[in-house]
Amino acid sequence: MLTGIVVALPEETSTLTANKMTKGDWFFISDTILLICAGAGPENASLATEKLISQGAKCLISWGCAAALNNTLRPGDIIITNTLIDTEFTRFEVKTSWAEKTLSALQDALVVHNGLLAESKAIVSSSVHKQQLHANTGADILDMESVAVAKVAQQHNLPFLAIRAVADPATMTLPTAVSSSLDANGQVRITKILLFLLLHPTELPELLKLGWYFSIAKKNLKQVANHLTTIANIE
Repeated sequence: MLTGIVVALPEETSTLTANKMTKGDWFFISDTILLICAGAGPENASLATEKLISQGAKCLISWGCAAALNNTLRPGDIIITNTLIDTEFTRFEVKTSWAEKTLSALQDALVVHNGLLAESKAIVSSSVHKQQLHANTGADILDMESVAVAKVAQQHNLPFLAIRAVADPATMTLPTAVSSSLDANGQVRITKILLFLLLHPTELPELLKLGWYFSIAKKNLKQVANHLTTIANIE
């Protein structure tokens, strides 16, 4: 059975393959696992998920980094879930035991958590906004793609789970350099960051801290990737 994995950004695909990928690229990382680089945001995620299904995917995974909304979560913490809440504050679960079985299978090798995942249509950079979202929704983490993937999975009656690593903690406000350096696909352009830092050098320490957190998240996702065949065969 073919498992399809939706990943938003090329930097996140590096946790699954050494192949260089850009938005729209798809690649078989094994005979039974198909990876697609969707680009950031729910619309790109929906289109990419439909593409995976058209290629024969029967199970779907949303993979990558996320922002923490829960103060107890730290950079690199892994969340595995199929319970989500969208921007209309509608909570839903893609009916499957896949997440629960995956948690059980990984707990001996890794520290993993179950939690509620919330949707955002744009990057949430403010720590105050993150903690407000946690208070309003009870969600533990936030990303822009997982709910879109889950809704397409639900429409096609396919199993779904999200595997996400915390990049920025709930208490962290993202450096302005990040939001100022995004292109239309939600990717950070290094040249824009360098120009911003030239004009705002005081942002460098927080940007370096975020880069360190992101590297921890990617390292832990790579550890999960070592068990991906097991995860894909659970369903």
